[in-house]
Amino acid sequence: EYEQKKVRAEIAADERKESLYKKIPRLQTLENEINNSALTTARNILNKRSSDLSSLSDRINSLKKEKEDILKKNHIDSNYLKPHYECPICKDTGYVQKENYQTEMCSCLKQKLLDISFNKSNMSNLDKENFSTFNELLFSNEANPGKYRFSISPRENMLRIKEKSLEFVQNFDNPDYKNLLFSGNTGLGKTFLSNCIANEVLKLGKTVLYQTAPVLLENIIDYKLNKQKANLEDINNSVLETDLLIIDDLGTESLNSMKLSELFTIINTRILNLNHKITKTIISTNLNINEIFSKYEERIGSRIAGYYDIYCFFGDDIRFKKR
Repeated sequence: EYEQKKVRAEIAADERKESLYKKIPRLQTLENEINNSALTTARNILNKRSSDLSSLSDRINSLKKEKEDILKKNHIDSNYLKPHYECPICKDTGYVQKENYQTEMCSCLKQKLLDISFNKSNMSNLDKENFSTFNELLFSNEANPGKYRFSISPRENMLRIKEKSLEFVQNFDNPDYKNLLFSGNTGLGKTFLSNCIANEVLKLGKTVLYQTAPVLLENIIDYKLNKQKANLEDINNSVLETDLLIIDDLGTESLNSMKLSELFTIINTRILNLNHKITKTIISTNLNINEIFSKYEERIGSRIAGYYDIYCFFGDDIRFKKR
């Protein structure tokens, strides 16, 4: 898939070049002269002939300047002639070279593998659910303390949470910036804002794993009980080391001691950066913090209370307003 993407981008660039060169032949002449001068420069360096290097460098710069002027005159961006890779970091190869000349998997390929293995349909709405499609008018602008038990309106509350969500993205690499807990009934925008954040974090070149608590914990337990060591190592690494882990619907899973233990390991490892990298977590739940303390072990509740910024969602179900 990556090889095909790379080839398609390069073929499309060649087609754009060919079409443009027919309209402006001088551009192709300049391109050929730049390439020939570069080859001559390389030969002179290999043959240790430094006397001509300065004049060749001036020649190349002059040719490039003329090329840039022609493109500007015709209102053509300089990137028009370059391949438009889907991932500009790895140029659709899936791998990047580190400073020590070793290669490592690009974040885009890591994300692709996460999507195939775990995210499945959970990340399919990012083109529709992002900050650009956030509609504050879906939320009531009337404060109703008797109904909602809060002194501010649902709209004011959502705008505040939106602002804090953007701050979360901006401070993603700050190890002291807390994780997020979204608490509230269904249909109040928790999943929507989680997707908004996921979208922005992906733009930063980070990896995102988005899974419901029941499916996440069931998968881990299944791999352990079936003793699929290779798969268990993969899922453990993915859950513990992905840059952003979004656990949706916490509280809807059927609990037992094994799941409690796994949940604590996930939360604690990611809080303390025991994976030797900065990771962030978003938990979405219908439970409030008191109910979390009641339903889960004290150590899980205390970790969430101490290391998560807690935001309460309230109002009317917006899913009916979207219809």
